[in-house]
Amino acid sequence: MIDAQRFARFVTDTVVRRPLLWRVFRGPLRGMFDRLAPTWETRIGPHHLWALDLALEGVPTPDRILDLGTGTGVVALALAERYPEAEVVGIDLSPAMVEEARLKLSLELAGRVGFEVGDASALACPDDEFDLVVLSNMIPFADELARVTAPGGTLVLSFSRGAETPIYVAPELLRRELGSRGFAEFAEFSADPATAFRAKRG
Repeated sequence: MIDAQRFARFVTDTVVRRPLLWRVFRGPLRGMFDRLAPTWETRIGPHHLWALDLALEGVPTPDRILDLGTGTGVVALALAERYPEAEVVGIDLSPAMVEEARLKLSLELAGRVGFEVGDASALACPDDEFDLVVLSNMIPFADELARVTAPGGTLVLSFSRGAETPIYVAPELLRRELGSRGFAEFAEFSADPATAFRAKRG
């Protein structure tokens, strides 16, 4: 697991600064998460949602939610419970993770929660589609986030172990990358050990 963590940190640091290199790392990262999928939930604890919950306080009630890097669907299902009228789409690069998420989907939620395999650098979503976009321990592709977040919509990035999270992006870098693409009203949240970062699209 240590090797996987180091690889995830290396990929994150590289791709955030040079997004075109994502094509080099996409396949290996997908394979890594496919292998981790069956035991993924043994690696995350309740703190996974703490900072995200703080960041969502006061956010306007959304109609359409995107959970990027949905993994086994923990965050997507929590969002569906928090916003019982909203439609939730969970997208992950790993087919094995998406399969695990679909296994959890109850008949009650199947009509408004869906899980799809997709690449966050090139989403098969219309422009301005979501009024809440959430990323948990996920590499942000700023151009796509700006494209799919509706004007006035909210973007939240959460990191379950703060700066120790293997896939982590520092707030100052998020401010720069997102600010140059029309996001503003930045805010930071902490619920030790988790952290979150919130922005609003202008």
